[in-house]
Amino acid sequence: MSLRLPLPRPLPPVLAAGAFLKNTLCAIDGAEAVLSPVLGNLDSAEAIRGFESAAAALTAGMSAPPRLIAHDLHPDFASSRWAQAQTAPALAVQHHHAHIAAVAAEHGHEAPLIGLALDGFGLGPGHQSWGGELLRVDGPAYRRLGHLAPLAQPGGDVAAREPWRMAAAVLHRLGRGDEIAARFAPYPAAARLDAILARGLNSPLTSSAGRLFDAACGLLGLHPVAAFEGQAPMALEALATAPRPLDGGWTLKDGVLDCLPLLEALIGREAADGANLFHGTLAAALADWATEAAEAEGLRHVALSGGCFFNAVLRQDLGNRLATRGLTVLCPRAASPGDPGVSLGQAWIATLTLAGPGA
Repeated sequence: MSLRLPLPRPLPPVLAAGAFLKNTLCAIDGAEAVLSPVLGNLDSAEAIRGFESAAAALTAGMSAPPRLIAHDLHPDFASSRWAQAQTAPALAVQHHHAHIAAVAAEHGHEAPLIGLALDGFGLGPGHQSWGGELLRVDGPAYRRLGHLAPLAQPGGDVAAREPWRMAAAVLHRLGRGDEIAARFAPYPAAARLDAILARGLNSPLTSSAGRLFDAACGLLGLHPVAAFEGQAPMALEALATAPRPLDGGWTLKDGVLDCLPLLEALIGREAADGANLFHGTLAAALADWATEAAEAEGLRHVALSGGCFFNAVLRQDLGNRLATRGLTVLCPRAASPGDPGVSLGQAWIATLTLAGPGA
């Protein structure tokens, strides 16, 4: 079933093509946003046909044709190509900007706010791999205030299914690359991974919070090779019963949050203890990061979105820490914090691009 969400005022008609994974489309027409059911990943001809049918159905239900069609910044997504082929003008929207804008839309919040967008991947404007982003979002505009310290992603996308690879990247960054082959001996690629990382071969840098979780899981021996993306972080969350922060577990400089001390502390640690240490430290670090940005920008609202915020342990701990510092925390409500919510954010950005700020 479609999801209908009230908006704070009547807004110009727009359509949004959504994300590549777990795709939805969204139409804004007047004072309501309508999200399609989740259509799945746009990686097959059948899925793309379903996407096109859903787009036609949403458009047919609008009171006027869309004046703008928003899509992901990634030019190679089927949804992006479809949007650019339509009669209405197309608007490319950065993935994490859309995540935070979706929260703003649900709360009817049109003023500037701080956004923490934590997920697996979204294309940055310079073709970088983003996923751990601190943003200032002001409706259709955003500014990147900071990001998680980049980690190499050995093997590229395969690292999302093999957390041991992200753990190896941590060891390499620590100057302990000579431990990789022995520590991960069951995996043939481990024997040459340190040399591959040293040469930067097929090891793109990413600021992804999802890959940070994977690195922790790999260091703790949780699903070194996962059956599906997210399996290891879900197991890590399930083990976290009493989160606690590690003193000195992170550094923060020039907007870059670096959790390398925390990751080093996980090496050789029992998994449940490591899970508590990881969640508690990450929540404390994120709270410091967002609070510093809020104070610098003169803002009091912080929006949390992205697939990592399905993690209730992290969400609750971080939310409590921000609230005790006098900040108002906005989280997704009916819309998903993950990629199904991206189309709502894209549509919100598109319609405010046309409408301008509210009265």
